[in-house]
Amino acid sequence: MRKEAILEALLFISDKPLSLRELSEVLAEDKEKIDGYLKNLAEEYRKREAGIKIIKVAGGFKMCANSQYEEWIKKLSRQRNKKTLSKASLETLAIIAYRQPITRLEIEEIRGVDSTGVITHLLELELITTQGKKEVPGRPFLYVTTKKFLEHFGLNSLDDLPDLEEFSKLSKELSGGER
Repeated sequence: MRKEAILEALLFISDKPLSLRELSEVLAEDKEKIDGYLKNLAEEYRKREAGIKIIKVAGGFKMCANSQYEEWIKKLSRQRNKKTLSKASLETLAIIAYRQPITRLEIEEIRGVDSTGVITHLLELELITTQGKKEVPGRPFLYVTTKKFLEHFGLNSLDDLPDLEEFSKLSKELSGGER
């Protein structure tokens, strides 16, 4: 069996990015060889202009659609009327992403409205989590983004966050154009 084919199957069925360590353990190969197999597979996809590609995201590797075919992907997405994040959720998520760690009160001061429900929803979606408590009276929770947030937005790390203007444009697209 070709190792690239095995990797392709693993990436295809995985619902989360797979690290070199995980792939190395499953294939009983060292990380350098796995990295080489992944590069070979990615090159095969590139040469034949495949509809899929392998990306590095959230500290691992994941198979995703090739952005070259974005026009058709968007058509299908609109047809399926996929449930998206609300404007309030995207706004709150952006505040957390760029200001983390941040408390609910600090979020509400920026947004100007109660954000309890939105924060609860983002916690349920596992796009944010709590990371300790702020050392102030009342000791409020501090909110940060998660690996699932990185996956959702196709980021490898928080360093890859676009500037605020780009993020606003991306948020508008992901919310179905509502503003």
